[in-house]
Amino acid sequence: MAKKETVNLIDTFSEFKELKNIDRKTFIGVMEESFRSVIAKMFGTDENYDVIVNPDKGDFEIYRNRTVVADNELKNPNLEIAYSEARQIDEECELGEEITDKVNFLDFGRRAILNLRQTLASKILELQKEGIYNQYKELEGQIVSAELYQIWKKEMLLIDEDGNELYLPKTEQIPGDFYHKGDMVRAVVAYVDNTNNNPRITLSRTSPLFLQRLFECEVPEVHDGLITIKKIARIPGERAKVAVESFDERIDPVGACVGVKGARIHGIVRELRNENIDVINYTNNTTLFITRALNPAKVSYVELDEENKKADVYMHPEEVSLAIGKGGLNIKLASMLTGYEIEVFRQIDNDAEEEDIYLDEFTDEIDEWVIDAFKAIGCDTAKDVLRISREDLIKRTDLEEETIDNVISILKAEFEE
Repeated sequence: MAKKETVNLIDTFSEFKELKNIDRKTFIGVMEESFRSVIAKMFGTDENYDVIVNPDKGDFEIYRNRTVVADNELKNPNLEIAYSEARQIDEECELGEEITDKVNFLDFGRRAILNLRQTLASKILELQKEGIYNQYKELEGQIVSAELYQIWKKEMLLIDEDGNELYLPKTEQIPGDFYHKGDMVRAVVAYVDNTNNNPRITLSRTSPLFLQRLFECEVPEVHDGLITIKKIARIPGERAKVAVESFDERIDPVGACVGVKGARIHGIVRELRNENIDVINYTNNTTLFITRALNPAKVSYVELDEENKKADVYMHPEEVSLAIGKGGLNIKLASMLTGYEIEVFRQIDNDAEEEDIYLDEFTDEIDEWVIDAFKAIGCDTAKDVLRISREDLIKRTDLEEETIDNVISILKAEFEE
């Protein structure tokens, strides 16, 4: 009967182990430690005990080592054994020797068994929590899917396929998010806390990283590293700007991200509750990057204050509203994307400016690649170029001084005539 109860005891723990997804070796170690903990509480020490867990047979064995002493000198029955009792185990034993006998844990009584169960459950719970923390710590920054279990005022509780609890705070939800209990929710693991060995996994759908991971899922070239997402600026649920770059000249990074008729980006937009996404080509040329970031507005020219990270952008009056965007979103996102505080100014038209000439009209005197260099910094007309100082032109276009002087001379001559 005792043997059967012992086997049932280990079977119960084995089932618990499988449910909690704890590996075999760790579980054996926890069991041994739990037995020793209970024995130490009962007798003050567990040093003279050997605990052997046999997972193949599904049972365990406990052996106690005691020193043989004379019958009238027995003081500690846990560490010592009377000579007469020892001879019943080994007839050839002698005083002072150490003798080992097998112990039936069930003989320790019901309280010992309850203590063992509680100790084991507590240790397994600690291991489980540690496992959850380690699992999700490795998943920080990655997208996970979980089922919505409960909605509270400040956050939502989600349950993953293993039954782990995940939290999506209201502040990390897209304003247009609307879910029912039982819905599957996709989000990125924002951060994982483990205060007092109590892991808390916090998700986010508003993080720029969530948008980046969605691009990696939807655009194979991004996933494979052929296209790099350099920067992301995002106002969740409203609009986002994504700067992309490809080191393979055969790949159009913007076209690849958008897809044929917007097929690729449509899935991302739908996941983000119809958040508008502008994809632009990244460049190290700050002026050109700011110009692209203000798309769809057309920029006439840009004056940079690199030390204070400020940019004054000039454009025709009809372009200003496009540059600012509805509710100021476009200029705000452009500032976030470029890292510059952008101010937009109306380009004043007067009689002199009405006489302005597009640079393309000078192809007979200026090489096209030189004209392209000026266009890259936002100069489309002769007046755009002449409005900028010689030193700034050299710095921004990276053209030779002689080339700059020649262009300035040609353009000035045109207006002097």
